[in-house]
Amino acid sequence: MSLGQELAPHLPFLRRYARALTGSQVHGDAFVRATLETIVASPDDFPRDVDPRLGLYRTFHAIWSSANIEEGEEPSMEIGGPEGIAQARLSRITPLSRQALLLTSLEGFSSEDTAYLIDATPEDVESLVAEAMAEIERQTHADVLIIEDEPIIAMDIESIVRDLGHNVTGVAVTRDEAVAQARKSPPGLVLADIQLADDSSGIDAVKDILAEFSVPVIFITAFPERLLTGARPEPTFLITKPFQRSTVKAAISQALFFDAATVPAA
Repeated sequence: MSLGQELAPHLPFLRRYARALTGSQVHGDAFVRATLETIVASPDDFPRDVDPRLGLYRTFHAIWSSANIEEGEEPSMEIGGPEGIAQARLSRITPLSRQALLLTSLEGFSSEDTAYLIDATPEDVESLVAEAMAEIERQTHADVLIIEDEPIIAMDIESIVRDLGHNVTGVAVTRDEAVAQARKSPPGLVLADIQLADDSSGIDAVKDILAEFSVPVIFITAFPERLLTGARPEPTFLITKPFQRSTVKAAISQALFFDAATVPAA
């Protein structure tokens, strides 16, 4: 099997990680593209002593680190939109903590693998994750709309949202209900399934809501490949069912991390 064939199944998830890390589809995809160009240009330099997915993320992090202006700084981004919002928050949280949080909670890497990816120890990773969660939770607070037709799953998500200190404005089970609830109580965050109770689409519900409100969205689905197709637009935040509570918490924190409505006053 060629290196390209080994890496292909992991690319949609690297794009997900890159977008969550940067808060932007454009910037995230640019870093992934640069990663692939580096691998193509120097295939012999690709780490072959580890799992291909680990090697792919390791190469990505080398590209990410090389974009730093100075040690300890984030790669340069445009000021404005999600990137400008991220700059405001990055003064309050270290980039390494955010990487550790995403790699463990969103991408499912162990503390040992994450340590390899960011050149740290497993103990360092655990401390970084705790630091990131505490700081991001302190910075963010939102009213959340949940679009989910499975009662048990909806209750689980609602519990996670409330545990993080956010408000739940409603739980919608159909497209029409979701739009109606958003109009009644404009949300600061939407958590949406794809397939809803009346066979309507959570994707369409989100499109209707985004036509009227600017709000971050996290899709939670058993079929991530339906959204990670390479076609635009793709979601920045995507969670696969069945999910871990830590994964949902990390995605919520990251989505709100780039949201203007929850930027604390200086």
